[in-house]
Amino acid sequence: MRTADRRRRVAAGALAVIAIAMGIAASSAQDTADAARWAAMSPAAQADWQQRRVAWDALPRQEREDRRARYAAWRALDEIQRARLRAAASEIAALPPEHQAALRTQFSVLDGMQRQGWRLGPELGADWPRLQPLFAFVPSAERDSLLALLRRLDAEQRDDLAALAQRLPPQDRDAFRRELLAVPEAQRRAWLRQRRDR
Repeated sequence: MRTADRRRRVAAGALAVIAIAMGIAASSAQDTADAARWAAMSPAAQADWQQRRVAWDALPRQEREDRRARYAAWRALDEIQRARLRAAASEIAALPPEHQAALRTQFSVLDGMQRQGWRLGPELGADWPRLQPLFAFVPSAERDSLLALLRRLDAEQRDDLAALAQRLPPQDRDAFRRELLAVPEAQRRAWLRQRRDR
């Protein structure tokens, strides 16, 4: 693999890790223990849970919401993407602290749209700035089906879709998304290419 390709892959993985994985450890405080689980805990485990709960409650509301969103994004990824992010996290952890800090700074200066896009994983996160015009403001009833569709697209299909997203006027985007969802998966590649070539 060429060095430039490897650097791009590591950078994409790093941004996705920063977007998602940094909040995973703290997210366990979000889970509400049921009575049976609580009773099964040792007193030391109960005290530890209480400390984590107090620390969670002390966080600003926005930070709690951000951590919940990161945890939900992590859970939405398939195991292949999670494995890629774990590998990227290991690569990041092996970097010198100043390089890690530089990556965090690079991520922090991205606008909110880009940071949220990286929560979709390394592949969709890399393509999100070009796909965003078409998918940023969708009705909640369509969100899950569109995200599932995006996850099934390969790089070439995402590239076609991104090119279309840049050309479609805002008033045509809803109809285009409905058409996209209606196209059978076996015909989607040809449909996207035909629409792009118009």
